[in-house]
Amino acid sequence: MQIDLQGIQGVIFDLDGTLVESELDFGAMRKHLGCPADTDILTFIETLPDAQARQHAHDYIVAQELCDAQQATWLEPGRQILEQAMDRALPVAIVTRNCRQASQLKIANNQIPVPLVLTREDAPAKPDPTALLQVARQWGVAPEKCLYVGDFVYDEQAAERAGMQFVMV
Repeated sequence: MQIDLQGIQGVIFDLDGTLVESELDFGAMRKHLGCPADTDILTFIETLPDAQARQHAHDYIVAQELCDAQQATWLEPGRQILEQAMDRALPVAIVTRNCRQASQLKIANNQIPVPLVLTREDAPAKPDPTALLQVARQWGVAPEKCLYVGDFVYDEQAAERAGMQFVMV
């Protein structure tokens, strides 16, 4: 997949569904946690009334992510865009809603050559634009000169809120 990188000074990627496959079954996860179908699962966990319930739900999500991380393999469109950005010597990063441990496992298992990775432990989860803006600031690049590559509406919303260009894969 070739994209036009004219005027782009940095490319940020989502991880699951963009650079690697993900088999997370969010329907089953919501059912297990009692999360309504129309509610973001991470937001739901934060609204649970007691700390023990929140910790149990968090541990369950991390366990699901780690299991998924064992099977994750490259997705060709994401790999092609990453190679295109690297060929142009653009800075690259990953911003994901995944936990750090699962993200590191997916990146290591697939030898993804991206040095800067922000997870939900580093900034509020997308669609909040904070992590995208942190990356742009770290690079010293104006947000409008950054491209965010993702596969889900939260990715698009985060890019829009950050004032970045967006490509859906």
